[in-house]
Amino acid sequence: MRKALLMLAAVGAMACGVVGFQAHAFAATEPLAPGAVAPDFKLPTQVDNVSASLKDYKGKYVVLYFYPKDMTTGCTIEAHNFERDTAKYAALNAVVLGVSLDTVESHKTFCSKDGLNFKLLADPDHKVIDAYGVPLVGGGKYAQRDTYLIGPNGKIVKFWEVKDVNKHSDEILAAIEELKK
Repeated sequence: MRKALLMLAAVGAMACGVVGFQAHAFAATEPLAPGAVAPDFKLPTQVDNVSASLKDYKGKYVVLYFYPKDMTTGCTIEAHNFERDTAKYAALNAVVLGVSLDTVESHKTFCSKDGLNFKLLADPDHKVIDAYGVPLVGGGKYAQRDTYLIGPNGKIVKFWEVKDVNKHSDEILAAIEELKK
C-alpha cells in the first residue's frame, strides 16, 4: 500500500508538471523487514563534536525514530514522551535516537528549549533516512514519521509507521517488554 501511494504521488507530480520535482522525494521505498540487518550509520548529534553510530549501541535495543521537523507540535509531543520515558528505556537496556533532516544547530535549539537529553541525529543529506527506506514528504522537506526497533543483535525487530504520537512511546516500551519475556 505504501509503495502504491508513493508511486501515485510521483506520477501525479510529474503529470501536473510540479516545478522542482525531486524523484527521491517520492521514491517508492519500503520499510526494512523484521529480521533484516539494520544499516549502520554515523551522524552528528546536538552534542558538540559527538556523533552517534549504530555500532555504539551493540548489545542494546535501539529505538531509531524518524520525524519531520524540530519544534513542531507533533514532533515536540513525541520527543517529550520519549524524554519522559528515558528511565524506562534504560531499565529495558534500550536507547532512543531521533533522526530528521534538521541541522545540528536546529537540534541544539530544540533540545535546549524543550529539555531533551537523548540524542537527535542530523541527516540533512538523508543518507540514513534513505538507507532505512523512510519516505521524504512535503516535497522532500521532511522525513515521514517512522520508527524502527533494532534488537541487541543489530537486526530489525519491529517497524511502526507512526499514527499517534501520544501513544507511540508506550507502544515501543510494550513491544520491548514483550520481546524480553
